[in-house]
Amino acid sequence: MRLPQARLDQVLDRFHEVEARMGSATDGAEIVRLSKEHAELKPVVDAVQGLARARAEMADLEAMTADPEMAAMAEEELRALNDRLPELEREVALLLAPRDADENASAVLEVRAGTGGDEAALFAGDLFRMYSRYASTRGWRIELDSATEGDAGGYKEIIATVTGEGVFGRLKFESGVHRVQRVPTTESQGRIHTSAATVAVLPEVEDVEIEIHDKDIRIDTFRASGSGGQHVNTTDSAVRITHLPTGIMVTSSEKSQHVNRDKAMKNLRVRLYDMQRQAKDLARSDSRKSQVGSGDRSERIRTYNYPQGRVSDHRINLTLHSLPQIMEGDIDPLLNALIAEDQAARLADLEAEFG
Repeated sequence: MRLPQARLDQVLDRFHEVEARMGSATDGAEIVRLSKEHAELKPVVDAVQGLARARAEMADLEAMTADPEMAAMAEEELRALNDRLPELEREVALLLAPRDADENASAVLEVRAGTGGDEAALFAGDLFRMYSRYASTRGWRIELDSATEGDAGGYKEIIATVTGEGVFGRLKFESGVHRVQRVPTTESQGRIHTSAATVAVLPEVEDVEIEIHDKDIRIDTFRASGSGGQHVNTTDSAVRITHLPTGIMVTSSEKSQHVNRDKAMKNLRVRLYDMQRQAKDLARSDSRKSQVGSGDRSERIRTYNYPQGRVSDHRINLTLHSLPQIMEGDIDPLLNALIAEDQAARLADLEAEFG
């Protein structure tokens, strides 16, 4: 892809403008905003400048081929540079391609048992453990927001906040229906059952203003059910908030009602923001539908087949015969393939834009 010089100059001009404004800004909020934009532009500018140096070097080498004494050496270096240039251009193109504004955000991870009864709850527990182990390898922090355990183990529903750099960008394509095929431990006949769990990954964006009016919410308190003994709540501390215009309902059941209200409001903002994101994704999909999809939670995205030891992602027709490793949290091969597919789609958009 031959990137137009005017587009590259535009990036450089904006970077220099931001640097100049940072030097004169006195307002704290503006300094924070400019610093964030500067940090986002810096890797793009570095790549653009690297590409510019390579293009200039190519022009010099082409001129040197006219010199009989320098021609052989210049042609050899020119061949090497010609091999390297497409990768440099691809790197810049990826950085210039439209990207998710929430790529670097932390995320709220929700796993819910679907069809399959007790086995679905057990599978939801397995999925949450898989993501927890993966988060640990990335140095991310997981904070449990709420959990409803299954009768035979696992979870009917579990919600957690995953905090770290780039969490949403890595996990966002996990949203959807995950299907498992295996023999349940409760099955005496050894028959393979199919169960499902749904996963939702929502960006947690702190600096996005979501306006919530008091008249639009109803707050209820209730006694949360504990696990017995000293863990049973003796006061009505659990909080349920219902957003009346959308019907979204969020709960939190820590021991402090004040903490519960704060957590529930945070989760409500996350869900309202996610609704806005989904509306934008739907609008974009009218012009171009990526194979990876936009995180439609009703879409069956993956199957985990235990008898054959394989995991298949149906969106990109990828099958890996490493199910045990994947369930232990080694999900980078899946995530990398999904991200690569998304990058290809974004590059196609950019190529269409440049003609």
